[in-house]
Amino acid sequence: MSENRALQRANILANHILRSPPLPSSLSLAREVCLQYSPPELNESYGFDVKEMRRLLDGHNTEDRDWLYGLMMQSNLFNRKERGGKIFVSPDYNQTMEQQREITMKRIWYLLEKGVYRGWLTGSGPEAELKKLALLEVCGIYDHSLSIKLGVHFFLWGNAVKFFGTKRHHEKWLKNTEDYIVKGCFAMTELGHGSNVRGIETVTTYDPRTGEFVINTPCESAQKYWIGGAAKHATHTIVFSQLNINGTNQGVHAFIAQIRDEDGTICPNIRVADCGHKIGLNGVDNGRIWFDNLRIPRENLLNSVADVSPDGEYVSAIKDPDQRFGAFMAPLTSGRVTIASSAIYSAKVGLGIALRYSLSRRAFSLTANGPEVLLLDYPSHQRRLLPLLAKTYAMSFAANDLKMIYVKRTPETNKAIHVVSSGLKAVLTWHNMHTLQSPPQPSNIALAREVCLQYTLPEVNESYGFQVKEMRKLLDGHNLEDRDWLYGIIIQSNLFSRKIRGGGKVFVSPDYNETMEQQREISMKRILYFLENGVFKGWLTETGPEAELKKFALYEVCGMYDYSLSAKLGVHFLLCSYVKNLKNFGVKADVSPGCAQIRPWSR
Repeated sequence: MSENRALQRANILANHILRSPPLPSSLSLAREVCLQYSPPELNESYGFDVKEMRRLLDGHNTEDRDWLYGLMMQSNLFNRKERGGKIFVSPDYNQTMEQQREITMKRIWYLLEKGVYRGWLTGSGPEAELKKLALLEVCGIYDHSLSIKLGVHFFLWGNAVKFFGTKRHHEKWLKNTEDYIVKGCFAMTELGHGSNVRGIETVTTYDPRTGEFVINTPCESAQKYWIGGAAKHATHTIVFSQLNINGTNQGVHAFIAQIRDEDGTICPNIRVADCGHKIGLNGVDNGRIWFDNLRIPRENLLNSVADVSPDGEYVSAIKDPDQRFGAFMAPLTSGRVTIASSAIYSAKVGLGIALRYSLSRRAFSLTANGPEVLLLDYPSHQRRLLPLLAKTYAMSFAANDLKMIYVKRTPETNKAIHVVSSGLKAVLTWHNMHTLQSPPQPSNIALAREVCLQYTLPEVNESYGFQVKEMRKLLDGHNLEDRDWLYGIIIQSNLFSRKIRGGGKVFVSPDYNETMEQQREISMKRILYFLENGVFKGWLTETGPEAELKKFALYEVCGMYDYSLSAKLGVHFLLCSYVKNLKNFGVKADVSPGCAQIRPWSR
């Protein structure tokens, strides 16, 4: 019976198709420009001097950035397209995982031939480091897979050799790494351990008879996991492992191990697996690594902090294990700096797409037969985008400050840089995640769709979602939660006045009778406020003279960030008796006028 009905319906459909007259040639389907649309950057003037704004936001090496943009626009490897007399480049995220990996490697080789990486490891000094950071940021703006692939090779593998190693390692590895003869990865994270580096389970022993270290993966949770570059391309890796000498565990140390030969064949006593397709970052070949009593030369221990003599004696100038571990991990600060700065550029890309979209799409008219209103002229849309824009400005200046103090570091400032970089890495990546994929609430599901971030950046926002999940752990142990930071209450009347910058702090001593859960929540809020307040102070320092603020309407933008910060945390602190000012409840209602004030500059 069901077969007869299916056949009957198929015959009816076939008759419809067969009896349909052919379309006249004048109605044949063809690509045409819909409504003669062109994006706002092609047909509208900017509300500010773009070069000056870039100088302010990028902070350094603008000419070097433009040089790299130019190299990308010259090559079809970067999907160059010409529209309205301008050249645009953009990755193709519709490619398969294999295609994305292949094109990422081709782009790396192209940039190598053009001399982009020259001095990234063999150069020294603040100028060389700032140039390297600027060029990596440009790669991240184009494609996050490209910047991650380069970051793992140069900033993780390369910097580990440079800072964990000594002269013997520098002479053997740095030039070959910079020339991409050696392709490195960074095997720290394990299936069972990530942020808690001290808990990793990979074990290395020393064999004095042969003068070799023996690296072993003792259990499944000790496998090196999610290692960028390991699945397909890396020839060598930095292995983080517990070092056991004569039955005594000397703690975590780093070793150089070869995992592939020049032909790409996996080395003996090494097992590698591919982590496979991901929601984003498919240009990066993340993999898993197991070591089956892999033997490496004694010289492959990165020995800037500790060494093992040929006869098996453990030697270190730092006797205290905690201090030794701290000295050993200090060079990893560069990774936190690059993650923080790249996160802000990802947020800028997302906001740029959303703002351009809201300056292109219209919805409904206010009068009969009148022009439709741009999305960005709706207060609800402004409230969703413009506070994020203001905050991104502030975060951008904070990232620039972080880079400056990092490249000018001294032994005396290392601890402070460690704390600041850890905190800003968390705050800036949280901000990036919120900007790109803030979870839709029942009241703004439709608005989230109109903003369009979840449709235009699926490859980027999810990739940061994976990273940010572990950011909270990095704050543990920095004692920020034990400080009683003050919290400021700002009202609309002095929103854009600089008088609020130095005072206006209203607070009372906290009541410590809350439950442990309440205390934990309050501590996290206090950490967040401490960090975001530091970002705000950095904003004022960075933007500098009053004339500069007025030049780009940064008075208004600065005030918007300050005010939205109060709206974000104020009610929580009020309810927890950290502040006593009921006017704080009116903060959110007053954000809209501030949005309206900076709307004319959002193009």
